[in-house]
Amino acid sequence: MAVTDPKELFVLMLSDLRHGTERSNKILQELSEIAQDPEVVEALQARIFMSGHTLNTLDECFKIIGEKPVKVTGRLHEVFVEDFKRELAEIKSPEAKRLFILAKAIRLAHFRMGEYAALIAAADMTGHPGVGALLESCLADKLTFVERARRLITSRVHQRVAA
Repeated sequence: MAVTDPKELFVLMLSDLRHGTERSNKILQELSEIAQDPEVVEALQARIFMSGHTLNTLDECFKIIGEKPVKVTGRLHEVFVEDFKRELAEIKSPEAKRLFILAKAIRLAHFRMGEYAALIAAADMTGHPGVGALLESCLADKLTFVERARRLITSRVHQRVAA
């Protein structure tokens, strides 16, 4: 898609974020199926639930700006999953696998957070403060997940040190 103005760029970036959110949801589902620790699975399942809410919010953003998502062609998520599976297969310790899964989920969330920051600025620049507010709520959900996952990792490390 040739981009000729800020609104087209905004629609392209928002479309990419929506597609990435769908793909991230699938990645998180895969991570939760691999994770054997109930706390890790629960945290990932909560994130999957919130991703569904995020998709609805992104759809509302498109509705507000009067646009439909455009087709995107990025392979970032496919490469992420390929690398994740290869790296996970090399880890033998169940405890290390749990930490690795959480670390990868956090990495994915941080990537998304950067996209949200750019889109919030683009929403303001294109005159859509309501869309910016919706995107900020999605960003807050990501921040919450990252903090919860960080605390889960910290808890695991403290348990390991105490043992």
